Amino acid sequence: MKIFLYCIYAGILGVISFFTHEIVAFVLLGFILIALNNVLTVLKEISNKLDK
Repeated sequence: MKIFLYCIYAGILGVISFFTHEIVAFVLLGFILIALNNVLTVLKEISNKLDK
């Protein structure tokens, strides 16, 4: 499921960057989005473990 979401994020960022010609900015924003998503996933796992 994560790989599918990453592909969707990459596709959306690619289309936007193509039309705005700001490829580097959107690639960096994509990396930030993926990193924040990973942090959120880890925090949810920690929260679930603490609740048990």
